[in-house]
Amino acid sequence: MQAQVSIIMGSTSDLPVMKKAADFLNDLEIPFEINALSAHRTPSQVEEFAKNAENRGVKVIIAAAGMAAHLPGVIASMVKIPVIGVPINASLDGLDALLAIVQMPPGIPVATVGINGAQNAGILAAQIIATGDAALAQKVADFKESLKDKIVKANQDLKEVKYKFKTN
Repeated sequence: MQAQVSIIMGSTSDLPVMKKAADFLNDLEIPFEINALSAHRTPSQVEEFAKNAENRGVKVIIAAAGMAAHLPGVIASMVKIPVIGVPINASLDGLDALLAIVQMPPGIPVATVGINGAQNAGILAAQIIATGDAALAQKVADFKESLKDKIVKANQDLKEVKYKFKTN
């Protein structure tokens, strides 16, 4: 099956974070691919990937990077499809990566999730694709409903917590 989402990371050390996006896409049965490409160490491969992504059927790219975090912006500069940036906490608590990804120049947007927010990137990719896929839109809606159910259950469990001291 042809990948609809491409997960790209600057280094395989980002895989433990990015696995959350892959797991979400897998749960919703959205075909994806995952690769390590570096804007600094493999620039020609990044360019080849970006220029061919849409022709290969990719609808959304999730690009993760830490530190200088140029990968999402470099890819966004070469494609017409949405790019979602995931800042990785590699240094400075990930703030350097967050700022590098979110502060893109006019005309080169990168949708940016929170630091290490790969699951949200997967959810956003699914929502983007779901705009043209009613069955996927229902899966996303079901997922969102399950979030509500988790909070309702958590509140029920909290009712069991009892204070061990008296209050006046």
